[in-house]
Amino acid sequence: MNVPLLDLQGQYSQLKSELDAAVQRVVESQYFILGPEVAEFEAICADYLGVEHALGVSSGTDALLLALMALDIGPGDEVIIPTFSFFATAGVVARLGATPVFCDIVPETFNLDPQSVSAKLSEKTKGIIPVHLFGQGAEMDTLMEIADKAGVPVVEDAAQAIGAVDGAGRSLGSIGRAGCFSFFPSKNLGAFGDAGLVVTNDTELYEKMKLMRVHGAAEAYRHEIIGGNFRIDAIQAAVLATKLPHLDEWSRGRRRNAQLYRTLLLERGLAGTGEFLPDEEHPVGLPVEASTPSEGLGHIYNQFVVRVRDREGLIERLKEEGIGHAVYYPVPFHRQPCFAPYHSGEYRYEVAERASREVLALPVFPELSEDQIKRVVAVIADYYRSEEGA
Repeated sequence: MNVPLLDLQGQYSQLKSELDAAVQRVVESQYFILGPEVAEFEAICADYLGVEHALGVSSGTDALLLALMALDIGPGDEVIIPTFSFFATAGVVARLGATPVFCDIVPETFNLDPQSVSAKLSEKTKGIIPVHLFGQGAEMDTLMEIADKAGVPVVEDAAQAIGAVDGAGRSLGSIGRAGCFSFFPSKNLGAFGDAGLVVTNDTELYEKMKLMRVHGAAEAYRHEIIGGNFRIDAIQAAVLATKLPHLDEWSRGRRRNAQLYRTLLLERGLAGTGEFLPDEEHPVGLPVEASTPSEGLGHIYNQFVVRVRDREGLIERLKEEGIGHAVYYPVPFHRQPCFAPYHSGEYRYEVAERASREVLALPVFPELSEDQIKRVVAVIADYYRSEEGA
């Protein structure tokens, strides 16, 4: 039995009539750029996330870029980010001529380490971007305290975390000065292409971002400020508005699948109770859920990422058996060739380095069957059993 890393057909088949109708509605209206579909989508997103303002944009990358532009981040400024994340987190900082300052991560959650942030703060620091990686929140209370004392805005990279909340029940993305989301098709809430969202409770910042989304033009051919073309397509807004009411159910499905993995990996002796790092006795380290909110969803498992021993050997076996998998992320920012000018070599980033050698994402999409999960675990168990017998 082959098991894909992601199967979008299953989700589409469930909502085919609704999604087709939403797309057809936009086609018949011939209103493709901004307009009522986008306005409605923004309104329901703001309500869902508990924020004052939501702005649909062209991608998760552009969400980050727009937020930083609106905060006047530019040459001479430093922005603190984790060294372990998707490229866009660092790329948008460098594109603005600012300096990405890399920090290490917390080993249990892969999220930004507040101690590392404190050590890297300087007079040039003009922003901090915590990333809620794989669907679980960074330590926002501590990070916000650090940022507030330094007078530095926080822009949350919640690209993988829409629908997740922190221990206090706050939606991730709603806590900092701005929160940025991606609707890339593989996300828990995925578009039919690229799309993103910026949210904020700061009305002045929202109005500025809204203006910058359309090249800074309040009226045709009159540009108050320099912006860009950051508009979300009306078709994407209609698709996402149709999907949003199902998001929590899909996230619960991911959590259910994650729990089954956890149970089976423990039963097989592949993982140890309370252990998140692989060792000689247990070749698989399980994901850690840092907080359990009293209401809402904590970790929403945009990815189910384990740590494994002998990753390359296991990957070869998974390929042979038709098991989908991915490595997020094999190369931290401080080792990316394009970011060499921003890394002195003095800081070792030991936690991120180890994570980059061990992490492995397994299929966790909500339509995954119990038999498929059992198949994935069986292949992993057979691999390590044969490894021990070699």
